Amino acid sequence: MKLKTIIIVTLLAANAAFAENAANKPQQNSTLPKPALSAKPYAGPANLDTSLPDLGDVSQTVLSPLDEQRIAEQIMREVAVSDEVVQDVEVTDYVQALGNKLTAASPDKQQKFNFFVVQDNSINAFAMPGGVIGVHTGLILASNSESELASVLGHEIGHVTQRHLARMLAQQKYDTFKNIAGIALALLVSRANPELTNGAMATASAIGVQRQLDYTREHEREADRVGLSILDSAGFDTRAMPAFFNTLQRGTRFVEGSAPSFLRTHPLTAERIADVSNRVETMPYKQVTDSLEFNLVRAKLRAANGLTQTAIDQFEDNIKERRFASEAAEHYGLAVAMLRKNDLTGAANQVKWLKANAPKNAYIENLGARLEVARNNPQAAASQYAKALALFPAHRSLIYGYSEHFLAINQPDQAIKLVQSKQAQYPSDAYFYEILAKAYTAKNKNLLRFQAQGESYYRQYNLAKAIEQMEFAVKAKDGNFYEHSIVEARLKELRRKQENEKTS
Repeated sequence: MKLKTIIIVTLLAANAAFAENAANKPQQNSTLPKPALSAKPYAGPANLDTSLPDLGDVSQTVLSPLDEQRIAEQIMREVAVSDEVVQDVEVTDYVQALGNKLTAASPDKQQKFNFFVVQDNSINAFAMPGGVIGVHTGLILASNSESELASVLGHEIGHVTQRHLARMLAQQKYDTFKNIAGIALALLVSRANPELTNGAMATASAIGVQRQLDYTREHEREADRVGLSILDSAGFDTRAMPAFFNTLQRGTRFVEGSAPSFLRTHPLTAERIADVSNRVETMPYKQVTDSLEFNLVRAKLRAANGLTQTAIDQFEDNIKERRFASEAAEHYGLAVAMLRKNDLTGAANQVKWLKANAPKNAYIENLGARLEVARNNPQAAASQYAKALALFPAHRSLIYGYSEHFLAINQPDQAIKLVQSKQAQYPSDAYFYEILAKAYTAKNKNLLRFQAQGESYYRQYNLAKAIEQMEFAVKAKDGNFYEHSIVEARLKELRRKQENEKTS
């Protein structure tokens, strides 16, 4: 089942349950307290009007923060195993780091955010309950600058901090939840698959749909204003937001029905563009340079997209004609594409150029190590990984690659030592535990293997499988008293969590 469909079904089931619970609650006083974010809008620059629509704090009558957290965990469980989600940790870490920089400047410092990247050429991004934000690869490639990409993420963060989905569902509460499932489906399908929107809308009453559409337009204006303030406070070029909107409009003006997904799921009107443009004009000008990582990630995605030889030809033409924003990124993308084609000599030449001409960078060092692995040169690979990690000790792709290298050359103890030395930096990383499980399997240590696999499942939000693995660990015949005590205690803790989820 496609990721988008799974997410929609998951959310519909969750929202229906929350609607039933909320409908059975005592009727709230119609005069509801104003939310902190609306009562005291996020303070941007002094000359920027940041007043937001007074939507009222009705959202928590339908989706509490705990409800949203549960939905987020269900989504992330599907994300962890979906083939549609980009699993390249360099790409995902870049987007998460960019998102973290923006959320640090958001009006809600308590909200946790999870960003993931969907392998989809359409220009789109979408926000879900609980701070889950999906970004299409097409959006990253369509962004002419890092500030443009940041402007879209800031907009989506605005949807989350203003709790727009919860507010939309809360509005339906006053219609006694008659159409809550239909409205939820309409909203979620419109964000994930615009072509299905009309059919989904038909499942709800005409009155409910019209209210939902009107509310969504108000939400878009609010997300623009919050997103613009976030963009400015995070140090990006605020002119990137109207510039990106205008780019999207110009690119589709003469092609009927070809609007990018972002325009169809985030209705863009002349009024919205004018509003954002007018606000930007009152703000100080900032000249912001794109990070090298932004250009390298885009080059990496281009190298992995479509036919390999076509990508190689494009990179070579761009370098020859000097059509690029970053020369280093073009050589990097060419090297990635050549490695994809197994042209190891060509890739080596590009890596050599990068090391001679580009700034020291973890992506480039990691590419050099991957090249040595592809050359089947374990000593050179080990040396490259060791030197690279000395320069960039927190780069996850290097840690993954070096530990996988140790497993490949049958040195599980070295893999265990490396991973355990880095886990404190990434306590939620499920793949570190996958590596440990493989290493303990190689050492025939069953208790530790099951324990590590269980912790991996737990970090993939799959509590049932985590408990199953811990049960195997408890029954394992090896392991000392101390190790058995740890897994027994952990199993009890996980079972308590499972019971709490069932009863709350």
